[in-house]
Amino acid sequence: MYRVKEAFYTLQGEGAQAGRAAVFCRFSKCNLWTGREKDRATAVCDFCDTDFLGTDGQNGGAFETAEALSAHIRRLWPDAPGAPYVVCTGGEPLLQLDEKLIDAFHQQGFEVGVETNGTLPAPAGIDWLCVSPKANAPVVIEACDELKLVYPQPKAMPERFTHINARHFFLSPMASPSAPDNDTDPVKQSNTRKATDYCLAHPRWRLTLQMHKIIGID
Repeated sequence: MYRVKEAFYTLQGEGAQAGRAAVFCRFSKCNLWTGREKDRATAVCDFCDTDFLGTDGQNGGAFETAEALSAHIRRLWPDAPGAPYVVCTGGEPLLQLDEKLIDAFHQQGFEVGVETNGTLPAPAGIDWLCVSPKANAPVVIEACDELKLVYPQPKAMPERFTHINARHFFLSPMASPSAPDNDTDPVKQSNTRKATDYCLAHPRWRLTLQMHKIIGID
């Protein structure tokens, strides 16, 4: 059984795949926060702004088999030229994503991307793996395509992850602004400035902003 909060067709908003059309498959549940506000203060990750509770979102539901879920996701891809791409996210997708589902996505013609907090081993067959560590949670994935770190996190600063073998290193400002030049929130401005300064001082890292929020899409 696979439980999906929502699934939708959009553009990837950040990181190395920014601007690419994709179907996002948001799985329910996370191992670093229950998703309930009453538990936020004691959560390992206490800054998440994503609703991943239940299966009641857009195109969400419970799917008995990998074939049923992959077919559901395939129906959301347009009948047009272009390589189908699915991004498995959450919550924490590796609580549910397995080799059987990855194989089923491949059978439907999809490249499979995953956005994970890195605390669980990744199954074989993933085409694009993005690891985004949170707080002091242990990271067990040591090789990935993309390391994307929300910045700043006092317990998860970039220096902690120098051992990870990644093709791309990104900093995403915490509470990334919807309009970087005009946002009046001093916290957002400060975090964006801090991330910018860190990338300038450590050019291995690149700045990424949440393009989907800037241009106003899901």
